[in-house]
Amino acid sequence: MSAPTPNKTRQAKQDRPKDAAIGSAFQEQKLGQITDLSIVGRLWSYMRPYRWLFLLSLLSMPALTAVSLAQPWLLQIAIDDYLVPGQLQGLWQVLALYAVSIAAMAALTFGQMYVTQYAGQKALRDLRQELFEHVQGLSSDFFKKNPVGRLMSRMTTDIESLQEALSSGMISMVGDIITLSAIVVILLYKNWQLALASFVVVPVLLGLTALFRHFLRKAFREIRVKIARLYAHLQESITGMSVIQLFVRENISRDEYRDINADYRDANIRSIRYDALLYSVVEAVGSVTIGAIIWYGSGQALEGAITLGVLVAFIEYMQKFFVPIRDLAQKYNFLQSAMASSERVFQLLDTQERIPLAESPSPIPAGPMTIEFKDVWFGYGGDDPVLRGLSFKVNPGERVALVGHTGAGKTTIIKLLTRHHDIERGQILINGVDIRELDLQELRQRFAVVLQDVFLFSDTVRENLTMGDASLSEDALQRACDLVHATEMIERLDGGLEYPVSERGQNLSAGQKQLLAFARAILRDPHVLILDEATANVDTDTEALIQDAIERLLARQTSLVIAHRLSTIQRADRILVLHKGQLLEQGTHHQLVAAGGHYATLYRLQYATGAEIAATSPGCSPAP
Repeated sequence: MSAPTPNKTRQAKQDRPKDAAIGSAFQEQKLGQITDLSIVGRLWSYMRPYRWLFLLSLLSMPALTAVSLAQPWLLQIAIDDYLVPGQLQGLWQVLALYAVSIAAMAALTFGQMYVTQYAGQKALRDLRQELFEHVQGLSSDFFKKNPVGRLMSRMTTDIESLQEALSSGMISMVGDIITLSAIVVILLYKNWQLALASFVVVPVLLGLTALFRHFLRKAFREIRVKIARLYAHLQESITGMSVIQLFVRENISRDEYRDINADYRDANIRSIRYDALLYSVVEAVGSVTIGAIIWYGSGQALEGAITLGVLVAFIEYMQKFFVPIRDLAQKYNFLQSAMASSERVFQLLDTQERIPLAESPSPIPAGPMTIEFKDVWFGYGGDDPVLRGLSFKVNPGERVALVGHTGAGKTTIIKLLTRHHDIERGQILINGVDIRELDLQELRQRFAVVLQDVFLFSDTVRENLTMGDASLSEDALQRACDLVHATEMIERLDGGLEYPVSERGQNLSAGQKQLLAFARAILRDPHVLILDEATANVDTDTEALIQDAIERLLARQTSLVIAHRLSTIQRADRILVLHKGQLLEQGTHHQLVAAGGHYATLYRLQYATGAEIAATSPGCSPAP
């Protein structure tokens, strides 16, 4: 079989449905089911708290329209009453009124725009806040199915595209409609025959706008999809840059980004094409109409049917008539973009992939905690369950270790205990109460988890330890650092506790991050301490420093330990041996080794020295 050519490989890569592979919860094809009226109604719910500001802006519109439309009228008076008769006396009064109208229009425009933008920004802030709080409550399953870059697109570019609609678009469209209505009345009053002849083009413009509506909405939806894909690729590439460089994958990553970037460019070009076509059509129709008015009106003026001032005023009004029409066409494009973004934002807000909360949560009794798993079944969406009827009990103050091959379900137990996932069958009990009946935040506050992959925020060392809890005293912070022997390490940092930690703690070593994670957990004073291979990234010397602190800490509270280090496993009160989601055996280290079962095999393979293998394996003798 011949190897695929580079072109075929690249084409196959482009044709691959990336979003399907990711398992996105956002189905773009369903967006069209959302109606414009429902979107506008939901947008108004965010504008309602600031309705008085929007109302003030709306009330300024008639005044703004009046001073704007007074200018052609004053121009007509200046021509017919003063310039044509040659009577310049009193002309300065008309010019003064004209200047006042210009100043009033500038002031009203400033006030109207400022108030509208101010109210719109407040509404956008509320929407961003609600969206962020909603995302915080979503389950772990949701974040597994949706890449960070796509969510960032929802919460940034999609929100920003609503700015024009909320801040000024809708209010300005109302002002444009008021202006158009007033111009129609004035033109009909001045010369209804000429006005009706001019309005013939209006149905044409309305028809073209309706025609472009479908294409514009589709184009803006496509832009939102492409930019979300671009964000997702950027986030993944930047996060995994070290892996890309180690595997010399820069060229492949560059080509992938180029393809995605080109798709985004093409989507924007399509929207620009429709936008330019609509704007140019309005401009062309406006120019033809003005030309027709000049041609027809000049003949009327020469015959004496209308005055020169009326013709000039008519031309001015028609020019002002097409200004709001052009603005409406432009704002219509913004509105279509905002509608496409609103669909995606509200779809995220409507996502209910969250851990269900108890309506009347039961309080967790104070004091030591008993943990019990009773016939627990759980899987991550596939046909093969991770846990299969798992049952065990952890008594107060007991140190229990979880041991098993990769995929045995050790970390899954931790996720279920802290309700990052909910079980499918069975029960998890805390002091005899099902955890689904407990308050979720109170439940999680009782645990402190130290993971192998420590996550640190872009903040100071102090803030990463206290996690923003201002009630923690300096003495408590100092005791926690001393207990895990992190004080000396922190003092070596430039600034100590005020040392700025970079994104994900990249300016700290793995051992330093692990020490901070231990200090952070101890500072929380948890009822149950969970260590998930927490010493895997700590060197031998550092582990020796913190092992004593861990022993003292574990001796006085309930703990669950997932670890491969011999010292942690041997000192556990009880070891639970898991295999394919089931509990095979349990007991102390010496009991399990003596039993010669699954744990003894793991011990011989992973932990024992050659002499120990000989001592615990029949028929074997130490190597010479």
